[in-house]
Amino acid sequence: MRTREDVIAYCKTFKNAYEDYPFHDPNWTVLRHRENKRVFAWIFEREEKIWVNVKCDTEWIDFWRKAFPSVRPGWHLNKKYWNSIILDGTVPEEDIRRMIGESYDLTC
Repeated sequence: MRTREDVIAYCKTFKNAYEDYPFHDPNWTVLRHRENKRVFAWIFEREEKIWVNVKCDTEWIDFWRKAFPSVRPGWHLNKKYWNSIILDGTVPEEDIRRMIGESYDLTC
């Protein structure tokens, strides 16, 4: 998973997920739950890479940050609950999918 389109396509496989552009800025894509409108993935370009902000269980948040240099405290979000994944090829796709899935579950 390396592109915005890859992340959007994966996120849209979750039940009742939809893409939104709330800031009227094409750089920011958010994926939401249709029922409660809560965001589970924030997708944007920064430093010439695609970043994805995901909500994490507080028991796992530091694990992900220590496991991969490309997982950092959530950019522009509460760093206690959110991580940013930089899609630079260093985080295995399986782990990216797991973090997105966890974010989806935590924001239901």
